[in-house]
This record gives sequence, C-alpha cells and structure tokens, in this order.
Amino acid sequence: MQIVLTQPRGFCAGVTRAIEIVERAIDLHGMPVYVFHEIVHNQWVVDDLRLRGAVFVNDLAEVPTGAVLVFSAHGVSNAVVAQAASIGLHAIDATCPLVSKVHQQAQRFVRQGHTLLMIGHADHEEVVGTVGRVDAPVHLVSTVADVAGLDMPASAPLAYVTQTTLSLDDTREIIAALKARFPRIVGPDVDDICYATQNRQIAVRRLAAQVDLVLVVGARNSSNSNRLREVAERSGVPAHLVQDEHELKPEWLQGAPRVGVTSGASTPELLVQRVVEALQAQAGSEPLQIVHLAGAREDVSFRLPAGLTAAHAPALAHG
Repeated sequence: MQIVLTQPRGFCAGVTRAIEIVERAIDLHGMPVYVFHEIVHNQWVVDDLRLRGAVFVNDLAEVPTGAVLVFSAHGVSNAVVAQAASIGLHAIDATCPLVSKVHQQAQRFVRQGHTLLMIGHADHEEVVGTVGRVDAPVHLVSTVADVAGLDMPASAPLAYVTQTTLSLDDTREIIAALKARFPRIVGPDVDDICYATQNRQIAVRRLAAQVDLVLVVGARNSSNSNRLREVAERSGVPAHLVQDEHELKPEWLQGAPRVGVTSGASTPELLVQRVVEALQAQAGSEPLQIVHLAGAREDVSFRLPAGLTAAHAPALAHG
C-alpha cells in the first residue's frame, strides 16, 4: 500500500485566526466565553474549545447580559451584531477577513444601485451572514438551473458575489450562465473563493490522478471538505469524506493499493495523522510507503482583533 498526502491541506489562515481568537478571549476574560455557532465546521475543534471554556450557542437569548461573545469565522448578519449590542454583550468578531471582504463587496454593489445575487448554498452560515449584511433583497443562486429561474430582464443592473468555499468548477459554470443571460452583470469571477479553498481543490485534482482512492478528512457540515470529495470524484476515482479514523471502512481499500489523503481547511492535522495510522494498521504486515506531494506554499496570516494581541494580554497561554 502507498499513502499519498497532499500539500496544502488542513487549517487555513482564517481558521487558525478564529481558533486563536477564542483561546485568547478565554485566557484574557476567563471562562466562559460564548461563541455564536460553531467557530469553524469541525466537531473536534469545537469539543476541544468547549473543554477549555467555550460555550457554543445558536441563539443570543442563551447568552447572559454582559458576557463575552465571539462571532464565528463564517460571519454574521447586521441583525445579530445589533442584537448583541442591545443586550450588552462584549462582542469579538472572528469573521474570516476574506469573508469580510465579500461583505464589503456586496455592500458596495448595492450602494452602486445593482440588484445583488449571491452564488452559494442556502442556509450555510456564511451565506446567511453575507445576505444579512446588505440592506436590500439578495437573490440566491446555487445551481445553473437557478439562473434560468431568475425573474428579471436581461438589461437589469445586476452584480454577484460568491461564498468563499465553493467548487471552482461549479462556480465558473454558474458565472458563465449568468453572463450568458445577463451580459451586463458585474462580479469578481471566482476571486471570492478563498486562496485555501482553491489551493486544496487544485491539489486534490492532482492527487486523484495518481491514486486509486481519495479520503478527505473533514466534517460532514464543512462546505470546503465536501467540495474536495466532489472534485476527487469528478476526477474519476472513488472518494469518501471521513470525520476521523473511526469512519474508515476496510472494503474501501480493496483494490486500492494507492490511497490519497487530504483534509479540509477546518480539519486539525492530528485527525489526518490518526487516519494515516489507521491505514497503516489495516495494511498489517504489507509494505507501506508514505509519499508527500509537493504543492502550493501558504504563508498567509491574518491579524487578531484589537484587544487580543500580545501587547494587550502578555500572559496568554495558548497564543
């Protein structure tokens, strides 16, 4: 058996920043620190932060007046921000800067008089947050078929933004359909899809060309992890999303001497290594080779919000 690991994989800069914000908030303000929704889409990360003193809520009514509240990396609507302020919460924004960029872009398009479309998945926290950042109706487009269903003239002044964790291929197809029907539409092409999502999709496409099976380590509710599995499948190899080593099935390995492993942008490397160890254990006495594919080097980092830096909190334990 040969195990082939992609590069890059795992945490992106936005996820690293969001987790560090929660850790530093706990160190600085003490337990508990409340977090609105999962800070990132990974149960292991959420459970680990819960053990450290984070309390995850889906309704601000669950948060005591005056408590510290962290907004998740996916971003929140203006209504949530206003509600947090109205009940006296000390809010810390862990929205990924690349998601905040989409918010600003959407607001600018609306100010310019465009009718706004958003390419994304309904009910995903990032989409809900982005739509809730503009004071105008937003039309959600999730598929090429949705484009045909838009009830507006071809000459309408339209603009679009996209969710940051989409499939590059799917998004290009939707944008092409929008431009074909609405030639005057403006938007960022696929530039809103974050660098980490793009890098991991490119890497898994290269990986799929060299293996018999692809395993994507990530949460089932992680958009970018699900897109990685889809990219691998479209490349012609079986692909499975596993949350950890316990979800591996021996029958997947039959007739698959070369197994590719990657992980979503909110997946800790620890879970990848546990999957690799489980694959090694299933190989038994068979010779096993681990190969590391070269890939894009990521050196992106994002600043923490004011008040959480080392200058303000010199005794932090988890920074």
